[in-house]
Amino acid sequence: MQVFNVQGMTCAHCVRAVTDAIQGQDPSAQVQIDLAKGEVKVQSLLPAEQVVGLIEEEGYTAMHTQQEL
Repeated sequence: MQVFNVQGMTCAHCVRAVTDAIQGQDPSAQVQIDLAKGEVKVQSLLPAEQVVGLIEEEGYTAMHTQQEL
């Protein structure tokens, strides 16, 4: 599971946009978003750099913070 700090997400639309962007590239990806923490957890075969790019294409600022086992 990869963990990302994402700034700019404030609502359900933001959650859907980020989830759809990631699952658009990896349909089997599991995406968990905590709006209060500004945190996105992703279980996917996509590299962290690609996930950051997908999130940023949706208009948010993203940074890969850690890899969880």
